[in-house]
Amino acid sequence: MTAPAFTVRAVDYEAGLPALRHVRETVFVQEQGVPLALEWDELDPLCHHVVAVDADGNPVGTGRLTPNHTIGRMAVLSDWRGRGVGDALLSALVDQARQRGWRELSLHAQVTALGFYARHGFLPVDERFVEAGIEHQSMRTLVDADNPVGSREAAVAAALGVIAGARRQLDLYSRDLDPGLFDVPEVVAAMRRLATSGAEIRILLQDPGEPRRKLAPLVNLGQRLPTAFAFRAIEEPTDRVYPSAYVVNDRGGFYFRPLGHRFEGETRLDAGGRARQLRNAFDPVWERARPCTELRALQI
Repeated sequence: MTAPAFTVRAVDYEAGLPALRHVRETVFVQEQGVPLALEWDELDPLCHHVVAVDADGNPVGTGRLTPNHTIGRMAVLSDWRGRGVGDALLSALVDQARQRGWRELSLHAQVTALGFYARHGFLPVDERFVEAGIEHQSMRTLVDADNPVGSREAAVAAALGVIAGARRQLDLYSRDLDPGLFDVPEVVAAMRRLATSGAEIRILLQDPGEPRRKLAPLVNLGQRLPTAFAFRAIEEPTDRVYPSAYVVNDRGGFYFRPLGHRFEGETRLDAGGRARQLRNAFDPVWERARPCTELRALQI
């Protein structure tokens, strides 16, 4: 069944206020219990607003871009969630920032929505905090540029973004499946979704024995979905001295770490040239590596 159509458009604050009120007060005030006095602020008249409307012109989602280069008040009516409305709203706001020449955007994400913003290249910064009684996380992205990754939390978000952006193929080059990164439940779940969508996931390891000993979740997942996952072990001496690690997809997304035993690195979801470079480097090593039959035969 085809999902109901919707469109996203920019609206003037005064003219769009009834639509903004309908969505934001339904979601934030009625559903989440945010006090009405906190929902509307002095920035609203100064912001660039976008509204998603259904085929009949009824508002179903909103978002705003503030003069401070922040994205906020992202809201979608409950009946329309999971249909791509939020993705379209966020993309429209980032496009507006791009048209204005803004190179950095930030936002305060509800913790339950971290994965959603990670899919669009936003990375967590600083500590979590409570706003209007709800736990939040500051997130940031550089528009049309590589984003620095400096913490485990940012590494998880970077990996989620690259995995979610893959269409038919994902390549992972790792020393030992990186405990603390590729064993995080959210990352494993993203890998499962990609694998069950029919994509191919190739994983190159320098030390396949370590994830086998530690019963790494991706090994377990590969056991259950053997047509989607392929593991190979790097044995050529010239290949084994390679110090870096990365994950790259077939739609221009990558997360590269110069030192494979650390989380620090850089990521971007729309860097076709850099992604092709990494995939071209991956392919010959993959051909030289041996299949990890010990992982395929492992009983967990």
